[in-house]
Amino acid sequence: MDRKTLIPFALAALLAAAGCTRSDTRSQPKAADSPAKSSAAQPGLTIGETIPMANREMKSVNGSMVSIASVKGEKGTLVIFTCNHCPYVKAWQDRTVSLANQALKDGFGVIAINPNDPAAYPEDDFEGMVIRANAQKMNYPYVMDATSEVARVFGATRTPEIYLFDASDHLVYHGAVDDNARSAKDVSEHYLRDALNAVANGEQIAKPETRSVGCSIKLRKVGAGS
Repeated sequence: MDRKTLIPFALAALLAAAGCTRSDTRSQPKAADSPAKSSAAQPGLTIGETIPMANREMKSVNGSMVSIASVKGEKGTLVIFTCNHCPYVKAWQDRTVSLANQALKDGFGVIAINPNDPAAYPEDDFEGMVIRANAQKMNYPYVMDATSEVARVFGATRTPEIYLFDASDHLVYHGAVDDNARSAKDVSEHYLRDALNAVANGEQIAKPETRSVGCSIKLRKVGAGS
């Protein structure tokens, strides 16, 4: 087997080890793709719906208790479901953190939420979150969804998965960061950047919903962590 043949096998093995499903390997969503579907038991938020569980307090990496409502910005609120271990989170993290830090400067509230069960992936524990937040220089709260209940109510299924709400707390964008997880220089559609700019300028978002691509969220069992 030559080197070109080995590379896809190596990537598939890495993703499998990280808990990503076969569908997770589609790292280049297209405009024609439908959004990622949530489970029938918990349908995902639809565009126009308001922020659920906005007052639920979650522990931030700095030790404080933070809710989505408490970080709300004048222009709106950016909610990022993420984790520490996922290869897709890592591939997008420089772009995600840069956009989120800039969004803060532009008047948005920002919160990153880790809903994963560390029993499934120890790297996703609170200590790992502290390390990641410091290493990535996140200027916004990175919190633990200790029961995975917030993710369930949102209908989030992937890490990373983006939800952008406007100043009136209505969902205006949901989906991926951009259309190429593997290569920042090859991005052709900057979904999140364009959505943030549109909201900041009072304009309509061209693509309010895109496919969420990444590793499946490892939800905690109901009742755990409460």
